[in-house]
Amino acid sequence: MFTNKYLIRLLWPLFVEQLLVFAVGIADSFMVASVGEEAVSAVSLVDSIMMLLITIMTALATGGAVVVGQFLGQKKEAEARKAGDQLLLFVTALSLIIVAVMYIFRKGLLPLVFGDVEPQVMAYCNTYYKIVVATVPLIAVYNAGAALFRSIGNSKIAMKISLLMNVINISGNAVLLYGFHCGVEGVAIPTLAARFVAALIVIKALRNPDLAVHLSRPFVWRPNWKLIKNILRIGIPNGIENSMFQLGKLLLLSMISGFGTTAIAANAVANTVAMIAVLPGMAVGYGIVSVISQCVGSGDYEQVRYYGRKLIKWVYLLMGIVDILIILLIPVIIDLYGLSEATGDLAGKIILFHNICAIVIWPISFSLPNVLRAASDVMYTMIIGVGSMWVFRILSGYLLGSVLGMGVFGVWVAMIIDWVVRSVCFIIRYHGGKWKHPAVR
Repeated sequence: MFTNKYLIRLLWPLFVEQLLVFAVGIADSFMVASVGEEAVSAVSLVDSIMMLLITIMTALATGGAVVVGQFLGQKKEAEARKAGDQLLLFVTALSLIIVAVMYIFRKGLLPLVFGDVEPQVMAYCNTYYKIVVATVPLIAVYNAGAALFRSIGNSKIAMKISLLMNVINISGNAVLLYGFHCGVEGVAIPTLAARFVAALIVIKALRNPDLAVHLSRPFVWRPNWKLIKNILRIGIPNGIENSMFQLGKLLLLSMISGFGTTAIAANAVANTVAMIAVLPGMAVGYGIVSVISQCVGSGDYEQVRYYGRKLIKWVYLLMGIVDILIILLIPVIIDLYGLSEATGDLAGKIILFHNICAIVIWPISFSLPNVLRAASDVMYTMIIGVGSMWVFRILSGYLLGSVLGMGVFGVWVAMIIDWVVRSVCFIIRYHGGKWKHPAVR
């Protein structure tokens, strides 16, 4: 069904897109530092809320991608287009409701979430919040469009749009922060502009009738609850799993903050490097959903197994190359950050431990469940993902880090224990065959 040429054409733009998302986050953090530590703190705090919302929108987009992919596998392009319409309609409506709620309850929400932060930090939070919250519908449209482009094997469109977003964002930051000496508005306004342009381009691209999945003409503004239910059946469990994952990260970060400045700094550096280490796996993960959902739609589960194994092998290969390279560059990375000797030693130890484990365990722990999700086996992946995180990552992190005195390194050991448990559960499920759910009809 899918040649190596097709798979490479699908996957390399996904890798570049993930790299661009990572790069703009780093650039924003670096450039806003010119405003001051209070601004950096405010942007970081509000972005933690935005990340949760983006996670929800990404999960719904994934649900739509699975439904569209399964229809394409059945050669039902008309139904796939209808599902694409409903995905875009639903995420836009939901995101507008979310934005309205967030603006209405803004004055109570920020103190509730962030507590008694310094007055200047809270002032920056309010300013940044009021601007970036308006981008939620724009992100929803972009994520939905990117998911539909991946479903038809044309991930290059989303990559080009992401590149344009980065150019607008970073150049806008430079002009407003360094040229006009704006405060946090200098980061927020370019973000709004970049996402607005991206959403417009996505809608324009989706109106192209030459694409296998495009917006209907005329566009039907009436909800099709059967299709929306299918999208939510996959999107909601996926969203719960990913949201709990983000919440778990925040809890662990709170725990690590009690270990002292050295632990906080080492953890921050290791987290940044760890994101690069798993980028290839995350990129291929999106491709797995696209490919496997079409195989499921065709009813050919031998093809599901074949392409599942093949793409996971590619994850092993790509992550092996990237992670070994990072291991070799650990001394250089530590020097670039200009860390103290104690912090540098701890960060290097964590990075080495993480990358060795990631090469061996990460593909099964995170790529294999994408095969299951593409087959609509989302309840199982949600239960295992959430349960394992709370029991083995958070509880074990507390026991190893705080009770046994291993500190921040103990938290990272607990994360690997979580990976191992997830891997065992997903392997058992995969070989048991209970993930073979019928495709959408």
